[in-house]
Amino acid sequence: MLIINFNPFPNLETERLLLRRIDTNDVNEIFTLRSNPETMKYIPRPLAKTTEDALEHIAIIDAKIENNEGINWAITLKDDLKLIGLIGHYRIKPEHFRAEIGYMLLPEFNGKGIITEAIKEVVNYGFKVMQLHSIEAIIDPENFGSEKVLQKNGFLKEAHLKENEFYEGRFLDTVIYSILNEI
Repeated sequence: MLIINFNPFPNLETERLLLRRIDTNDVNEIFTLRSNPETMKYIPRPLAKTTEDALEHIAIIDAKIENNEGINWAITLKDDLKLIGLIGHYRIKPEHFRAEIGYMLLPEFNGKGIITEAIKEVVNYGFKVMQLHSIEAIIDPENFGSEKVLQKNGFLKEAHLKENEFYEGRFLDTVIYSILNEI
């Protein structure tokens, strides 16, 4: 079984990005992300209605890091450390050497290769540091942007589950993409 330890917190760096720990100073950006119907379109979770909701989300992220159950990074540009998105490993299953990757980005930063760059680094961290064997991404079948970015990063479609989630009175399909650690 894997031993997961996020202490000390691992900042990650790419050519253009610094992936750093989220803190309460990011509350307004987290609120902007999680209250925006466009960024939340494919995420079956309620929209944040207040900055209190955003602070609660930050507290949940912190608790998961402290308990080594999950890790989230603020996506920032190196020349401006303001949060523009989130990326992380969720639902880590140490007994299966597997985790789920998730991410979101403020719409004005879409189409610039930022998520592609962040995914590459977070997958690398998952395989090299966390010693994961596989990483999955669970997406809405209509989320073609996410599908494209996953394929660009070497993820393969593993499954299309029919109406396997129930949210706001409707059954939703999900698609699972994954990548194996072949290092």
